[in-house]
Amino acid sequence: MTNMNPLEIIDKYYPDDNALRQLLIHHSQQVTKKALEVCRKHPELHLNEELVRNGAMLHDIGIFLTDAPGIHCHGHYHYLLHGMLGAELMRREGREDLARICERHTGTGMTRQAFRDRGVEPPATDLCPETLEEQVICYADKFFSKSHPERERTVEDTVKSLEKFGDKGVEIFRKWVEQFD
Repeated sequence: MTNMNPLEIIDKYYPDDNALRQLLIHHSQQVTKKALEVCRKHPELHLNEELVRNGAMLHDIGIFLTDAPGIHCHGHYHYLLHGMLGAELMRREGREDLARICERHTGTGMTRQAFRDRGVEPPATDLCPETLEEQVICYADKFFSKSHPERERTVEDTVKSLEKFGDKGVEIFRKWVEQFD
């Protein structure tokens, strides 16, 4: 499925022009712009720009299935599962590469223990970004919050937001700052 249009997939799962769809598209465009800046700034990384563009636009496709009323999500699942739920949707679309991005972008990656620590049934394996494309999208996503869509976080704001989850995530993010910024 080359030259795909991520908005066609968004249309399929978010058919109504409402606050949730608008938030999803706005946030996804912010993340896409930041991720593509990394691609263009670092040609030596040989990143697959099409995968980064599509993955950044679709990384949060599963949020509508979660219960997060503060961001217009009125589903039944814990918000931490939005990546795994999005991955299921992308697998139905025949896109394993996008499924991996969906399931691996939360935080700086989620270990099974991190799910347990938050009272959520863990998946069969840790879900941490492995490929450079997965890492770039995860990195870019950390600068934007759907709760405050009007602003871009600074590196220090992002570090503060990650600190509450432990030192490992901060360490990973700081490594990405050095690598991608």
